[in-house]
Amino acid sequence: MRRLIATMKIALLALRRNKLRTLLTMLGMIIGVAAVIAMVGIGNGAKTQIENQIASLGENVIQIFSGSFTRGGVHSGWGAAGTLTVDDAEAIQREIPGVTAVSPEVRSTTQIAAGNQNWATQIQGESADYLTIRQWSLTAGAMFTEQDVRSANKVAIIGQTIADQLFPGEDPIGQILRIKSAPFFIVGLLKSKGMSMMGSDQDDVVIVPYTSAMKRLFGMTTLRTINAQTATSSLLTPVQQQINSLMRQRHRIVPGRDDDFTVRTQQEIADMATEQSKTMTYLLAAIAAVSLLVGGIGIMNIMLVSVTERTREIGIRMAVGARGHDILLQFLTEALTLSIIGGLIGIAAGMGASKIIEAVKHWPVATPYIWILASFLVSAAVGIFFGFYPARKASQLDPIDALRYE
Repeated sequence: MRRLIATMKIALLALRRNKLRTLLTMLGMIIGVAAVIAMVGIGNGAKTQIENQIASLGENVIQIFSGSFTRGGVHSGWGAAGTLTVDDAEAIQREIPGVTAVSPEVRSTTQIAAGNQNWATQIQGESADYLTIRQWSLTAGAMFTEQDVRSANKVAIIGQTIADQLFPGEDPIGQILRIKSAPFFIVGLLKSKGMSMMGSDQDDVVIVPYTSAMKRLFGMTTLRTINAQTATSSLLTPVQQQINSLMRQRHRIVPGRDDDFTVRTQQEIADMATEQSKTMTYLLAAIAAVSLLVGGIGIMNIMLVSVTERTREIGIRMAVGARGHDILLQFLTEALTLSIIGGLIGIAAGMGASKIIEAVKHWPVATPYIWILASFLVSAAVGIFFGFYPARKASQLDPIDALRYE
């Protein structure tokens, strides 16, 4: 232990002789570790935000989209064709035991007005169960009822953005909202949810009974989406399979033909949304890791120069009794010290950069502690790997030749 401490003191003294060179040598390691920490923090923060936004869809949700994801070899996308009906939604609720709530959905963007204010927004037609499915609460008022849906009443609940734009400083409950010149009575105000995973404002919305949207506003006869909720998460996969079978039967799709609908569970939607984020995180981390390699090469280069400069010193140490492994340990300790100090400074710089980015750009940043530990261990490993060859070269010097070296 005493010998190790002495070796570390000698290593620190050797590094302090050329402070500028030592700092420049560590710079590659500092930049590499800082870049890895910052990039992983940003990528992981984006992933966490997406997961939170997926969770805002509700709990145990299955979505049935109109149109096939791939049909006849052509990528059509969800909602590309009006293939779902209200009867399909009623059949899902009636015939599949694991489904606890269903909300047929239609959407369209149009101009709305209240008093002398107007605003272009998204109108969603939903059932009375929609807020239960989405786990979305109200800050004022109440959700429209099943009777409102059956009677296609002109009632609406609005998001916080609508309230801010059309009723600034006022209570919107009980006010009249004109949608395509049709007067709708506001019965509820939604709790703010912020941005969606696609970057849209979830609070910029007006929700009305789907029957009112289809008959009184848009003249639609088909649905864009059907939202369904299962009693437990364990039922998601079996219920998804049952919905697939039921829809194929109702739409008379023969074996071998593509579906004219797409069924996705909440977990599948989350996986698809986060896959791109994960890929980007790993790509950024891999690019940043190149700096670690460059830093390691810099350490090897400087250590080789140091061995050459201190050849006579090595000869003197060997002449007074130092053995090869003592010299090896000394130079390896110097390389390891360079990389560890650089790694620690890099971790601090990376965390600081993450906080600055979070404060200035308002991007979510979350750096897992495992990545901080991994960055530290990798920086130490780089020092050992790239410092071993110069250290070994120093330990194999011939004492007589080293003493003669000028």
